[in-house]
Amino acid sequence: MAENQVSLEMHGISKSFPGVQALKEVDLILHRGEILGLVGENGAGKSTLMNILTGILHSDTGIITLKGKPVNIENPRQAQIMGISIIHQELSVLPNLTVGQNVFLGREPRLPIHFLVDWKNLYYLAKEHFKKLNLDIDPHILLSELSVAQRQMVEVARALSFKADIVVMDEPTSTLTEMEVKNLFSLIHTLKEQGISIVFISHRLEEIFRIVDRVIVLRDGVLVGSAPISQVDPKQLVMMMVGRELKEMFPKESLPQKEKVLSVKNLKRGKDLKGVSFDLHRGEILGLAGLVGSGRTFVARAIFGADPLEEGEIWIEGKKVQIRSPQEAISYGISFLPEDRKAQGLFLKLPLSSNIAITDMKELSFLGIIIFKKLQELASSFVNKLKIRTPSIFQIVRNLSGGTQQKVVLAKWLALKPKVLILDEPTVGIDVATKAEIHALMNGLAKEGVAILMISSELPEVLGVSDRILVMHEGLISGEFLRQDATQDKIMLCATGGANNG
Repeated sequence: MAENQVSLEMHGISKSFPGVQALKEVDLILHRGEILGLVGENGAGKSTLMNILTGILHSDTGIITLKGKPVNIENPRQAQIMGISIIHQELSVLPNLTVGQNVFLGREPRLPIHFLVDWKNLYYLAKEHFKKLNLDIDPHILLSELSVAQRQMVEVARALSFKADIVVMDEPTSTLTEMEVKNLFSLIHTLKEQGISIVFISHRLEEIFRIVDRVIVLRDGVLVGSAPISQVDPKQLVMMMVGRELKEMFPKESLPQKEKVLSVKNLKRGKDLKGVSFDLHRGEILGLAGLVGSGRTFVARAIFGADPLEEGEIWIEGKKVQIRSPQEAISYGISFLPEDRKAQGLFLKLPLSSNIAITDMKELSFLGIIIFKKLQELASSFVNKLKIRTPSIFQIVRNLSGGTQQKVVLAKWLALKPKVLILDEPTVGIDVATKAEIHALMNGLAKEGVAILMISSELPEVLGVSDRILVMHEGLISGEFLRQDATQDKIMLCATGGANNG
């Protein structure tokens, strides 16, 4: 059978960085037409292994063979020529160019005269690629006009335009709705039928069990397990990933108090917010659910003063306040962890210690001069409290794993001891063990009286963590549920405009 043909073999792959052994003698086999799940905690070595495969990094030791022949992959361009493409979690497409230009960027077909771009042929070829993938996308329109899910499909078409036999997908569903995930999975099955091999990296274990044929697990740079997905269950997979049993994914102990900490009334901003009102109580975790584009993030940004309101009121502890900037929001005890931690939550070129201390510089300085001992003590305390995995508090943040970066953003805001903590997709792109730690941290903060507004696209998370759940649809609150009354079906009905309340 075709599936038994070995497309790729990586044997004895090791890679070290200063102070870190990222990979240690890792083996990977990928068959033709196979969907292989690659899982592990943040920092387990998944990205390093795939970066070696795609020529971004070079291994210290090990051998790579393609279709039985040893190869030396010097750079990403060479990997593409060999039929290996990668779709990164952070899309690399360019929104100011057309769809067709993105598919053939840097490889545009040329006319024989003066080496001009053959635009007619470029758009024809792009359309043909979309036909093969059963995608109805006009290659002439600007990429900026497409949804995130459609841009993801353009990335797939671009990867396959290199005549790829092997496609690596790194967290491809992190920004997609459930329907968009179904469409992507349908596309992946189409690729599988065409004999293309897929390496599928995801922290969403339910997706691993839905889509992959076989799974391999990395932990601390070492291969700890490999099996057909039919032969493992979620509990076993988590045990392999973290090396221990996770007792509770969604710990829930605290009960919210009756005292209102935050009230918003009739928030309006164009089509994004059409009159949003709700209360948030001390010690409460209020889940905010809804489809992408429903207005959830606009609520958070409006409360935090990042986007101006056309109309509406914000009340803190019974007092009406004017919040026209994030600085004013912070002065009222509001902290906001944004969805895009790299673009909006971190200074990637600065060390961990500076990132944690950045919001609290007044307390850490005297006459405008930073007291480094205080800064180091603050950073060290949060490294211990949040179990942040780092060689040093002086480690540059961009060199940390995604889950560790998220903890750094959390530490930055917790340093302010907020009354209200807004979390927008707090566990996106994070491994299962770190998710459990963040959920436990949220529960602990609620017990201390912090009022938490959590936005999440993962319904199990919303149901498992929240005391109360609001659902948004097209800029309005379309449903409200107590924890004990909420179900995924009820939430999805409200999120799609099919109901108005619980």
